[in-house]
Amino acid sequence: MPREQGRKLIAQNKRARYDYEIVDTWEAGLVLMGTEVKALRAGRASLADGYAHVMDHEVWLENVHIPEYTQGTWTNHAPRRRRKLLLNRREIAKIEQKTDEPGWTLVPLALYFRDGRAKIEIGLGRGKKSYDKRQAIAKREADREMQKAAAARLRRR
Repeated sequence: MPREQGRKLIAQNKRARYDYEIVDTWEAGLVLMGTEVKALRAGRASLADGYAHVMDHEVWLENVHIPEYTQGTWTNHAPRRRRKLLLNRREIAKIEQKTDEPGWTLVPLALYFRDGRAKIEIGLGRGKKSYDKRQAIAKREADREMQKAAAARLRRR
């Protein structure tokens, strides 16, 4: 049987880029149980309330919901358990240095399979204030208006 190729998206945290100004991103592997992998292959997960933090020079993912595998037995996993992220030592040191500064946090952005292995994209972000969010909405609406005007201009020709 041929191995999986490419990237298959499982879950995405669309709200993260709205709530946080993402400065840097990393791709990390996940330490998962068998039933978690099977639940992910079924395409079920939620990153909505998730966050990551550094503890004892290791990065841990908290509060990410991977529902129990329906065909699982007594070996099933807890849906919101703490999961270890697999990163390079230099990456962990950089993340630890940044998150020690006040205002910075690690936010999960996307959960996916890359070449058959579960990966998570985490971003280093700073929370946006409400006026930053209003500016982002105004910019998005202005871009949309420009697109509409350009399309209308092309249709008139």
